[in-house]
Formats: sequence, structure tokens, C-alpha cells
Amino acid sequence: MTRPPQDRAFFLRRSTDIERVKQTGRRLQTPLFNLVSCTSELPYARFGIVVGKRFGGAVARNRAKRVFRELARQVREHVVQRQDLLVFPRREALRVKHRTLHDAWTSALRHEGLLTSGSGLRCDHSASV
Repeated sequence: MTRPPQDRAFFLRRSTDIERVKQTGRRLQTPLFNLVSCTSELPYARFGIVVGKRFGGAVARNRAKRVFRELARQVREHVVQRQDLLVFPRREALRVKHRTLHDAWTSALRHEGLLTSGSGLRCDHSASV
């Protein structure tokens, strides 16, 4: 299974970029994840997903990353440009239904003003990760 070429640029990978967002970003805490966002020089938005060893075993950490990468892809077209976002999933995120997580995700992005106005995001609840 190959990834679309735009995925490489869509996700934060360099530790310097991740540290910059952590140091200068605006924070939002939710019961399912923490979100940190800051402006970027690039003409597009990027997401980073940080899951530490405290989260759990490798299987749980990798699942959390897969789930949040998919959530990021679902809102890719609706995110305000020139933003870098970091997501820190919480263990509870893997215990809730996809619909609940998706609703919390879009609500947090809207609350922070990170979604373009009029973005009619709808959840494909048949998709499972």
C-alpha cells in the first residue's frame, strides 16, 4: 500500500519543527487529546502526532498514530493554511467510538479557528482504522 505523495509534506517529521510548535504554539486540552498549533512559513498546513512511551505498548501507540493520521487526512482540505499542528493523543481516545473522536476532533479545530469557514465536514462513520 503506497501513500499519496502529498502525505510526506502533510505531516511534521523533523524534531526541530516539532520542538518549535511545542515551544511557541497555542495549547488546547481535551479529554481525548491535546492540541498545539502555531503559524508556519509554509503555504500549507502540517500535522504532527506525538505518542510517548507512557501512552502504552507499541501496538497501542501505533494504533493511536494511525487513528489520528486518518483524522488529519479527513480534515486536510478544510484546515486553515500556514498552520503547524501537534496532536498528543490520550489513552481514552482508543476507547471511544470513531464518531465521538471525530466530533471531538472537528470541534477542537473549530474552537481554535483552524477550520475554514463554511467547511461542511461530515464523518464517514463506516471507515474504521
